[in-house]
Amino acid sequence: MDFNSGGGGGGGGPNELHNNQFYQCEESKPLLGEMSEGHNNTKPGAGPCRRSLHPCSSNGMRYKLLHEGDIQVCVVKHPRTFLSKLLTSKYLRRWEPHHLTLTDSGLSSATPTGYMETTLSYSSIEDLQLLSWDNAPKYCVQLSIPGGTILLQAANSYLRDQWFHSLQWKKKIYKYRKVLNNPSRWDVVLKEIRALVDMALTSPLQDESIHQAPLHIISTLLAENSNLSAQDHENIIVAIAPLLENNHPPPDLCEFFCKHCRERPRSMVVIEVFTPVVQRILKHNMDFGKCPRLRLFTQEYILALNELNGGMEVVKKFIHSMHGPTGQCPHPRVLPNLVAVCLAAIYSCYEEFINSRDNSPSLKEIRNGCQQQNDRKPPMPLRLLRPEPPTPPPPSPPILVELERNNNTANAKRKGGPAGGDSEPNLIDCLLVSPALNTLSIQLPAQADRVLSCFALILKMLSDYDDWRPALASLLQPIPFPKEALAHAKFTKELKYVIQRFAEDPRQEVHSCLLSVRSGKDGWFQLYSPGGVACDDDGELFASMVHILMGSCYKTKKFLLSLAENKLGPCMLLALRGNQTMVEILCLMLEYNIIENKDTQLQIISTLQSTQVGFRMYEQLCDRQRELKELQRKGGPTRLTLPSKSTDADLARLLSSGSFGNLENLSLAFTNVTSACAEQLIKLPSLKQLNLWSTQFGDAGLRLLSEHLACLQVLNLCETPVTDAGLLALSSMKSLCSLNMNSTKLTADTYEDLKAKLPNLKDVDVRYTEAW
Repeated sequence: MDFNSGGGGGGGGPNELHNNQFYQCEESKPLLGEMSEGHNNTKPGAGPCRRSLHPCSSNGMRYKLLHEGDIQVCVVKHPRTFLSKLLTSKYLRRWEPHHLTLTDSGLSSATPTGYMETTLSYSSIEDLQLLSWDNAPKYCVQLSIPGGTILLQAANSYLRDQWFHSLQWKKKIYKYRKVLNNPSRWDVVLKEIRALVDMALTSPLQDESIHQAPLHIISTLLAENSNLSAQDHENIIVAIAPLLENNHPPPDLCEFFCKHCRERPRSMVVIEVFTPVVQRILKHNMDFGKCPRLRLFTQEYILALNELNGGMEVVKKFIHSMHGPTGQCPHPRVLPNLVAVCLAAIYSCYEEFINSRDNSPSLKEIRNGCQQQNDRKPPMPLRLLRPEPPTPPPPSPPILVELERNNNTANAKRKGGPAGGDSEPNLIDCLLVSPALNTLSIQLPAQADRVLSCFALILKMLSDYDDWRPALASLLQPIPFPKEALAHAKFTKELKYVIQRFAEDPRQEVHSCLLSVRSGKDGWFQLYSPGGVACDDDGELFASMVHILMGSCYKTKKFLLSLAENKLGPCMLLALRGNQTMVEILCLMLEYNIIENKDTQLQIISTLQSTQVGFRMYEQLCDRQRELKELQRKGGPTRLTLPSKSTDADLARLLSSGSFGNLENLSLAFTNVTSACAEQLIKLPSLKQLNLWSTQFGDAGLRLLSEHLACLQVLNLCETPVTDAGLLALSSMKSLCSLNMNSTKLTADTYEDLKAKLPNLKDVDVRYTEAW
């Protein structure tokens, strides 16, 4: 199946083709070649979708559609007598200047006097042509009306042609609107639609309304004639396919397309015509909020793909076609649009329960403009994207989503939550103790469960693309799912794969999104932790999340404090089961004095000593503590300068060879040390002056220093690769009185922030920075 062949570029404008050339669109290619056996509903007579583009004009000129303008007007009556013939001669003609407006029904003047006292209806114009006889007035358009002729004279030939094509377009659109508003025979209507499409394709006018006006006429026709046969539907869709190549379908037409996807998902029209339309929507749509029916149509199209014999394999190929064959998707709007479609589809599956929970208008009511409380309709059954068949087979038992109650966890969270009755409750608290969710079991019909499963699998597919994963993690960081979906075991199982992909990604912008978007709110880290609603693996995913977070810039006291306050129990349980990451966490809590309660410290020590890996790491911790105390006892030099070109390994070897408990001044200028040496620097408790001039010491090292070297007074970062992300961490080092940030990536805002938060800072060098 080749979805890429349906992607909506275009193949050039009509003016690039010769009269005898015809362009066969991509939709005529077999997009479902290897899966054509799944289209059992396609009639033999419905051939492949083909179209042809014709040249718009012989000279290839393009014009903007006129809506109003200044022009000279002259009316010439048909001569009936010798006197009237004399009065209408070219020497006695009277020209009037008018500002004309081309409305939907006629030609009117801003000053309705003289020749243009009344509006000239398009229906009264019998013929429209450019003046071509000898000695005719220059740059004139001739309008033949009953009893005479109207001449419109422009300033030049281009304006004359622009008026001519605009009037011609308005006149023809007026005619098609009247004809298609009162259809009699559908075979004639279909011919008129094809003629309308050809007119739009061959027009030399360039304007959005040139293609949108025919689409609106056809959508109105379809809305007023809902009893058409399926074959008539397909014929009309095939006829208007060329107009959809570079245009979004209007809302009413989207409703018609949705209906076709629901009723005939295996139709070739769905694949050959709708595929490039949906591809264009996903690539170019900027806001589904302005046109929610575009999102609904995309949603129904994906569900129609899922109904084919290949099922989710067809959907997977479609997603791959949207991403492209390279490692980087060239269309930045595809991922946000796909995520928006998935979220709306998942939300719709629980719409009834969400509405009964918060008494808010439903999606359908919002689309229909119901905003006031008294406009609400009585509660309806669960609205699904696709209704059940009229004669369904024997119903399968509904899927029960049981919400697990954990009173101990809920009570603990209530005690540890923010004080005050106005604070916003956490998501996990709502899931555990909400009366609306605990008193009822949510029953999803089989159809809703299929919809939920389809779009959950799409999120799973999106997470497999490396270039999409950072943006996907950011979009999902606020947990934009209804609480009922997070309590659905099947959905959270598919979602768990996505979170696992985030936890395995080494990029900080990806795995940092596992944490909550702001303090006081729960994130995926809390949701999948032991005791969380979505945790079903005894904390394996939680351990992998902690591991990746500890491996990046989150190896700080702040992160360890949050674990000690909220997740100490799960950490100790996993450490007891031999999880190495959790053993390391407990050791760091002891080393950094995170735990103040002596009983808790003894419990952590007992937990570490209960496993082989924990016992070994605890012994290493005790050795480090003894070495540190010995280092502080012996003293050592107060000043130290490393030779140039020294590395992190050289520094570690030097500091481990002697006692440096009294070291106050350390110069690493012009060495090759990096942020990795920060692990050694934080073991120097007396360090007050640190020179890192022209080294590769970066942001990660600065963050670690700011956590442990509170007594540092002088810091030289000249010509280092530090940025605002690391420099902002220095705001916690209140003892700093001298700071050199010469030739760094410091910005003016960060500099002002540091000056405000470091009251003792007196000597600052910001030359050759943005703040200079």
